[in-house]
Amino acid sequence: MSARVIIAIPVYNEGENIRATLTELDAKVRVDAETWLVYDRDDDTTLAPARELENKTRLPFRLVRNKYGRGALNAIKTGLEDAPGELVVVTMADLCDPPEVINDMVAVADRDGADIVCASRYMKGGHQFGGPRFKGFLSRTAGLLLCWFARLPTHDPTNSFKLYRRKFLDSVKVESTGGFELGLELVVKCRAMGGKIAEVPTTWRDRVAGKSNFKLWKWLPKYLRWFFYAFLHGNNSCKRPPAE
Repeated sequence: MSARVIIAIPVYNEGENIRATLTELDAKVRVDAETWLVYDRDDDTTLAPARELENKTRLPFRLVRNKYGRGALNAIKTGLEDAPGELVVVTMADLCDPPEVINDMVAVADRDGADIVCASRYMKGGHQFGGPRFKGFLSRTAGLLLCWFARLPTHDPTNSFKLYRRKFLDSVKVESTGGFELGLELVVKCRAMGGKIAEVPTTWRDRVAGKSNFKLWKWLPKYLRWFFYAFLHGNNSCKRPPAE
């Protein structure tokens, strides 16, 4: 039997981070979960240190080959499509996202019957430390515009750290072609379909090891596609998020 929650992590040369990441997940995730490390190539530096921890952690993990080819988007798609769990959480391998928040996300999904639970840096109780200032400004501004004017029920739709319900994932087609904009696409489509979206506060901290694979200027036009989609295909019955 598979775990109820699959934690899907796209990895690319995370040899400096992966031991700490798996150790932190093991220590702080308390739900019935399994971690999938989705990698592109057999020479990825993530693999050797991860294999050293096999069968040494309470929380099981497996190495999963990206079935679509190189890139963060393809790794995330592989995890979202193939993970057998009832709930799938996407997070990163650099510990920018606190693993203990996964417990809160699952609790809110169960309480509210949510199709997506967004980990929000910009709601009350959320925080963001470090990272490029302009990128943070764009993310916060886009989130608040979508929240208050497009009535999207989260303050942070661009954050990749999200929980998805398997039933919802099986009902939607992914059209993203760039990178991490996939998370925004799924949120705006869920809302347009009348699905239920919830959020929990999180604290994001910039990575301390390795190099980020986020390509702002390359992916910005792809984010804008889904930004405008939210206004054009919104569900007017969606409740406006509460004030902070």
